[in-house]
Amino acid sequence: MARPNTSAVHLVVGGCVCVFWAARGPRWVRVVAAVTFTPGGLLDAAGKSRRRHVNRSGDDE
Repeated sequence: MARPNTSAVHLVVGGCVCVFWAARGPRWVRVVAAVTFTPGGLLDAAGKSRRRHVNRSGDDE
């Protein structure tokens, strides 16, 4: 049986800790999480809009 990569395990555990801390930690942690999450959401929405536009223009042909 192969051993999992310890770096990957550390990243997963660290990510879980960050999510838990952002949900239940001090107010400044929640503010930092919101500030970093907002641009990602905006970029995701822009990408979805662009994909819809490309799909519509391709239907006309």
